[in-house]
Amino acid sequence: MATLAPPQVVLTDRAAKRVARILSKEPEGTVLRISVAGGGCSGFQYEYNLVQETPTDDDVVLSKNGATVLIDSLSLEFMGGAEIDYVDDLIGQSFQIRNPNAVASCGCGTSFAV
Repeated sequence: MATLAPPQVVLTDRAAKRVARILSKEPEGTVLRISVAGGGCSGFQYEYNLVQETPTDDDVVLSKNGATVLIDSLSLEFMGGAEIDYVDDLIGQSFQIRNPNAVASCGCGTSFAV
């Protein structure tokens, strides 16, 4: 029986623009890696790391408007169908992930429960 792939993760135009701006100040070949790790106040948390690495067969590559984001397949299991956005409001600036798999999340938006 075939295994269904998790739904795709979407990178919004605002997030892509911000990632591209960040990467433009980094050495050539730098990408943003987003992953899910245990921890945070809700059980899981998103980690954002600027890395100099090429994608592996295990990675999903999101490329848009000069931005490159990598997500490993294990993290994708928790993030399938999510939208990565960048918000600039009165509270501050941050990347926000709208994750349909999360049943709860913390106020800061970086940790979640499934």
